[in-house]
Amino acid sequence: MTDQSSPYHYRVIARALAEIDAGGPSLTLDGLAGRMGMSPAHFQRIFSQWVGVSPKRYQQYLTLDHARRLLAERHSVLETSHATGLSGGGRLHDLFLRWEAMTPGEFARAGAGLTIRYGWFDSPFGPALVMATDRGICGVGFAAEQGEAQVLADLSARWPGARVLEDAPALRVWADAAFGGGTQAPLHLIGAPFQIKVWEALLAVPSGHVTTYSDLARVIGHPAAVRAVGTAVGRNPISFLIPCHRALRKSGGLGGYHWGLPVKRAMLAWESARSETEADPHTAPAA
Repeated sequence: MTDQSSPYHYRVIARALAEIDAGGPSLTLDGLAGRMGMSPAHFQRIFSQWVGVSPKRYQQYLTLDHARRLLAERHSVLETSHATGLSGGGRLHDLFLRWEAMTPGEFARAGAGLTIRYGWFDSPFGPALVMATDRGICGVGFAAEQGEAQVLADLSARWPGARVLEDAPALRVWADAAFGGGTQAPLHLIGAPFQIKVWEALLAVPSGHVTTYSDLARVIGHPAAVRAVGTAVGRNPISFLIPCHRALRKSGGLGGYHWGLPVKRAMLAWESARSETEADPHTAPAA
């Protein structure tokens, strides 16, 4: 089995996802492999081992029709999860057994007195910035569509009173957990009380499923606050781990995404592929 933590394979797959996203359904396996500088057989083997399905199958997951099917078939799982007290039934969220939030007073101080460490790590979706306090991961951003300096400035500005230090080694275990390393990592939610309610609801949406802004508003007890919910989703600082990418419009349209729509499409497709192969491992290499 391919080592999915290999930086080399992360880079190859990140490039391949970008090519698939840009090339659309007309992009052939031969053409994609050629862009990767590999033979078709070698590329398909690496891609299928890492993602869980073939490149052709993955292309199907990137379409708008797939998002609409997810919405029609699976979005109601949010209300079920919330009603039963479950928080994240998917494999990803099993890695995060606890999370805690700032008090309103701590949030009002804009991070004053906090030390936030950060580092850059390879991820399935390009270079990822991971930021953490002593309590847990408080920020994750992706630089595939933006420069690393811009991503760091963006997240750091969320907590202007905090002391921000580069210290990737201190975050390695948590970063590995975030992107599939298999150990546990805590989350530290830093936001206003309303935002945290929305983010908590997002944590109840399992991997391979989606929801809508109106569903989120209803679950948190503010059914008329759809626009405010959308704003809170957009301000989520812990991307991917608090899965704001799973929130879609009622139409099935993707809406916006802070780190770029190609990243959002790739996340949804990656999770759908993994969800399918976990349910039926025999489908993994299907073309």
